Amino acid sequence: MKILYHPLAALLLSFSSLFAQKLLIPMDLRQTDHLKAYGVAYWSLEHSVNVEWLLNYRGGAFMLDYHPDLERECRVRGVTFESISGSQAAQIYAEIEGANMEVVLLEKAPAIAIYTPPNKQVWDDAVTLALEYAEIPYEKLWDEEVLRGDLQKYDWLHLHHEDFSGQYGRFYASFHATAWYQEEVIKSEAMAKQLGFTKVSELKKSVARAIKEYAARGGFLFAMCSATDTIDLALAAKNTDLCAALFDYDPPSPNAQNELDFSECLAFENFTLEMNPMVYEHSDIDYPPSNSPRLRSADADYFTLFEFSAKYDPVPTMLTQDHVSVVKGFMGQTTGFKRSVIKKSITILADVPGTEEVKYIHGNIGRGTFTFYGGHDPEDYQHMVYDPPTQLSLHKNSPGYRLILNNILFPAAKKKKRKT
Repeated sequence: MKILYHPLAALLLSFSSLFAQKLLIPMDLRQTDHLKAYGVAYWSLEHSVNVEWLLNYRGGAFMLDYHPDLERECRVRGVTFESISGSQAAQIYAEIEGANMEVVLLEKAPAIAIYTPPNKQVWDDAVTLALEYAEIPYEKLWDEEVLRGDLQKYDWLHLHHEDFSGQYGRFYASFHATAWYQEEVIKSEAMAKQLGFTKVSELKKSVARAIKEYAARGGFLFAMCSATDTIDLALAAKNTDLCAALFDYDPPSPNAQNELDFSECLAFENFTLEMNPMVYEHSDIDYPPSNSPRLRSADADYFTLFEFSAKYDPVPTMLTQDHVSVVKGFMGQTTGFKRSVIKKSITILADVPGTEEVKYIHGNIGRGTFTFYGGHDPEDYQHMVYDPPTQLSLHKNSPGYRLILNNILFPAAKKKKRKT
């Protein structure tokens, strides 16, 4: 069918577009609930409504076509929004075009999975808390599902605070006599046997390789705390045994350090293992080390987000969207990453200026990506075993939790074509 161009029809279409109403969700200091705003964006994608993510504009605002249901959803969730006209939207686009800002189109709600054990842990998981508070749906999976190939069902995978090295988080010295630790050992050993492995460390190595392959095929991988460095320990130790006998009933290789293959790692290289099983530390990747006193107090502990070119580096720009550039620090079994052992290909997203501590990194593998975030809970400076979970209703505007939720929307993004 031939479509005829009619000047009047084109003018009417342009006029209609100019006055089409939009809904703007600001993400600067005017936003009453930053975390639930991500949930509104995800809800819109679930209902086939595209979202424009305005990078570096008002803290990384979201703009959508107006609909009464969308306004109602914002009101119910307590999310600040503004109704704007098409002409106001055009002014925003013009401002973005002339500054270090960019429009990224979000088109599809990503399918989200969390790699988490079926038995309840005695510590919470910040990503799970963020998803539940923001009302973003997710599914759980564990070793059996990973090894049978279920990862292909998901766009985005978060690694719960797992120890992929098979050393049970190095909690032996403090907690080996507790019921929860003994239950974890029993269930892990039963799972290894069920899946055909002689010991837990071998199972975890296989799981780590499957997760790496998932990312290489195009998956989006996100990890925090001990999952960030122990997955690289497991990958590097594919041909050696780094576990002490108290973890897997046989001694480690006497030459384990020299038998590591750093080329298999995602983010780190040339790190040194901690071979004393009674020390609460895996390697020197963690900075500052968990087994030494914190170098700074909670009141003086901050990290700084890097600034990127929104037009030419949209990925790191998306991952660092926030309403502040300096964020409160927080500890974890892996608090941060030692700068000297980070691979040169990795993009550093945030660090503690003047120190060796890098807090937030991003890298590519194959068709996919991985993002590692040091620390356990952005709103609990020194989260301990048995501590109650953080109530995010008290931290609606948490800059540290925003970084987690940036990663949730990242797989939905499609860079808008630039004008030539």
